[in-house]
Amino acid sequence: MTRKRIISKLPALAASAITVIALSACGNATTGTSKTAMTEDPSGTPVTYTGTLPMPKASGDYSNPKSRDQLKDKGTVTYSISEIGPNWNAFSVNGNTVYMSTLWNYYMPSLWMSSLDGSTIKPNPNYLTSYKISTVKGKQTIVLNFNPKAKWNDGRAIDWTAVKAAWTVTSGKNTNYTAASTTGWEQVSTVTKGTTAKQAIITMKTPYYPATSFISIYPPQAVDVKTYTSGWTDNPHDKEWGAGPYVIKTRTDSQVTFTPNPKWWGNKPKMTTVTYKLLDSQAAINAFKNKEINAVSLSTADDIKNIRSVTGATIRRGYTSDVSIFEFNAKKSFLKDINVRKAIVQGINREQMSKLAFAGLDWSAPVPGSELVYPTQKGYKDNMPKEAAFNTANAKKTLEADGYKLGSDGYYAKKGTTLTLSYTTFGDSSKVKARGLAVQKMMKNIGIKLTIDNRPSSDFSKTLSDGDWQILGMGWSFSGTPDSYNYGKQLYGMKSESNYSGIGSKKIDAMFAKVNTLNTVSAQIAQTNKAESAAFKLYGQLPYANSPIMGAYSKGLANVGPAGYKTILVEDVGWEK
Repeated sequence: MTRKRIISKLPALAASAITVIALSACGNATTGTSKTAMTEDPSGTPVTYTGTLPMPKASGDYSNPKSRDQLKDKGTVTYSISEIGPNWNAFSVNGNTVYMSTLWNYYMPSLWMSSLDGSTIKPNPNYLTSYKISTVKGKQTIVLNFNPKAKWNDGRAIDWTAVKAAWTVTSGKNTNYTAASTTGWEQVSTVTKGTTAKQAIITMKTPYYPATSFISIYPPQAVDVKTYTSGWTDNPHDKEWGAGPYVIKTRTDSQVTFTPNPKWWGNKPKMTTVTYKLLDSQAAINAFKNKEINAVSLSTADDIKNIRSVTGATIRRGYTSDVSIFEFNAKKSFLKDINVRKAIVQGINREQMSKLAFAGLDWSAPVPGSELVYPTQKGYKDNMPKEAAFNTANAKKTLEADGYKLGSDGYYAKKGTTLTLSYTTFGDSSKVKARGLAVQKMMKNIGIKLTIDNRPSSDFSKTLSDGDWQILGMGWSFSGTPDSYNYGKQLYGMKSESNYSGIGSKKIDAMFAKVNTLNTVSAQIAQTNKAESAAFKLYGQLPYANSPIMGAYSKGLANVGPAGYKTILVEDVGWEK
């Protein structure tokens, strides 16, 4: 995925903590009275903005944080989104996108809540009243106590069976479930009923740290393999399997509207309707200017220029640990050859791609050398192999050593077949087009003929899951996941449905498996660096930018926007009084 981010900072899905995003520009809408767009400081105080956008603080909360008593009741809000469905099962690899996670959070359970810096994790009291983790003689046990009021919308109690269901579909024992991630669950030995049905006891084969990072719940009614793989297609099942603050009021292929769930036992949502409209980036900018939506993602200098004149709009931006990458499908065409993949990596100027990603954004950040550890994190290391550094001459040497010969047309060929590849992009933004042209030129410089295959943003998930691509711009979203270094096996594992490159090794799997057995963050990150360094030598993917999250928002929209790892419950999003 590349860059289509959710603007609102909502709880991340624990089942597949790392979600995929399409590399395009995205959106969410606006109203107001001021004559100029404004930028907000960490406290949410508006500051008139006319010049260079200031860099946010890494620890800042830019969501315009407000308590529930400061918000109006019965509000209405409209956002844009790049994709709606078709697979509404966020546990499945085909539903594991930032877009699906955004919608899922309105009507499905999310068990854990994180602090701004990610240092503190606590249970969401709407679902869990308490939990306890104990390790005796190397045997780790996790006890979960569910809220007595918690029920699925069909009336069935949310209890230990929901944990067992999550284990069933994500343990990896039955590969027919096509789980987005098996991390953590594959180390579970048993899930049993406690002293009552409202208590679940998880026993681990080997200790897992931190245990809270993988535990989630799943509707027990949906564990049937056929239901799991195809029963959620174009069907959210919110009225029976949902268990969140909202339910879906109306739904089409281009719009979803949520309304408060009458069966919800927690705090009453501050919004009476929440609508998501399917819009490409430019359409979203126009909709925001016309006050048809209340927030919009900003990803280009033109985007910023366009919204400066919107009355009352505020700009909110902050750091994310999302990473933009190029993924290489090793099952396709010339990409089956590791030397071709290596040459491509040597031929891509990541510094230039990173600058292109930040062009006009008043943003600076180092080029990432990891997809799992953020450059500002302690223990970060550039895991890209030195021989993969950008060098046009070396890229050509790699191809020539592999038997390719440069033709009079400037392209390499082997056995009479020209080395031709396709790069698939999504959306209509100027940045997407510029990125495609830049990669195409870089490939021409090393003798590879590259065609650009542009598709609508709404085709992203289908294209990715179908494997109907060769080189793809995408990204990983770690929103709400402070321990992203624990998910290496999801990205690089041989059997992981989320390893879209299709390559890996048992040795690398074992290296990543060791990460979760270590009980300190420093040890986990050090082991992640070792494993990822080995994975990068297979040349299946290439990180090049950790972009900011940046958007324009309607005046008074509260608890929406960049907020580090902070969990903001959807029922607490509202308009200031």
